Amino acid sequence: MFVSLVIMWHLNFLLLFVPLMAFKPITQFCLPPSASVRDALALIDSVAEGICLVVDANSILLGTVTDGDIRRALLKGHGLDDCIEPHFKRTFVSVKIGAGRAEVLDLMQARQLRHIPIVDDSGFIKGIHLLHEVIGSVPRPNWAVIMAGGKGTRLGELTKSIPKPMLKVAGRPIIERLVLHLVGCGIRRIFISTNYLAYVIEEHFQDGSKFGCRIEYLRESADLPLGTGGSLSLLPEPVEHPVFVCNGDLVTQIDVASMLRFHQEGHYLATIGVRTYTHEIPFGCLEMEDARVIGLVEKPTISQQINAGIYVVSPEMIQRVPKTFFPITNLFENALVQGDLVGAFEIADDWIDVGQREQLKQARGGAH
Repeated sequence: MFVSLVIMWHLNFLLLFVPLMAFKPITQFCLPPSASVRDALALIDSVAEGICLVVDANSILLGTVTDGDIRRALLKGHGLDDCIEPHFKRTFVSVKIGAGRAEVLDLMQARQLRHIPIVDDSGFIKGIHLLHEVIGSVPRPNWAVIMAGGKGTRLGELTKSIPKPMLKVAGRPIIERLVLHLVGCGIRRIFISTNYLAYVIEEHFQDGSKFGCRIEYLRESADLPLGTGGSLSLLPEPVEHPVFVCNGDLVTQIDVASMLRFHQEGHYLATIGVRTYTHEIPFGCLEMEDARVIGLVEKPTISQQINAGIYVVSPEMIQRVPKTFFPITNLFENALVQGDLVGAFEIADDWIDVGQREQLKQARGGAH
């Protein structure tokens, strides 16, 4: 009954959902400061997440109440009909809308939290991150392969003793961000293709259990690298579903679910993630016919679709991969020659290919 009253009391709320993986409207977590201990206990029991949020009449977050807070109040002799106001925490950890999964998980681990509210600049409650949802959503049958065997020679001394995918962005290795993102998108079985300084990656991730997934390694020989495509031939068992494949040096929040759906609905044998790359020529250019000038264009902009290093590959395509050095682009070129359908999925989300120092600096927000 109380939960219904709370929902009615919050009719001015929009039914906003958790940005990472939302399953419950935020209204189900909220109650006013005038509510009783009994009310809070009933709400916590109803949402089954161990927390409720105390908000004012304008939906501003005032504090949080956990099942532990209620237990401590009862042990001190307070009754179920007492007001909850003296018992909720007015000092709490929150994040703003758009906070990434890695940032949220870092906060949870550092502060030993299972819940973090999401607020806007005015303190208006917008959602809540729950640990089990940050770690992962409903599992998908798809596997992922992360290519992490390259030497990263263009980054010079930075990759002398550490593989490029293990370089840190905002305190976390690039490849770890990818793993957490994939797990958060429901992928539970991840293969990492390793070669250069493989032990650094393998010691960091081990079997993947602490990241909420199963991680296995496609180990190339140092003397016989297989390239970005050849390592797919090392998958230990037959593939039954499309495989998500990406380079290990990408900083991205790509919508994995949308790309897999695009691949399936288009009946493609392979899908390539693409980005629009725009370059401004810093000179005035001529339009010509033979030796005759027919027009002038001042500093024109050229736009092209580029390969973003992210793919979805069907089981049939993986069977075509030889156990030899084989760039993955050869797989797509061969498919086009055979008349197979290859899709292009435009990546609208954040995407940075950390291949050079300037790109790494960009990924780090301008810091070296």
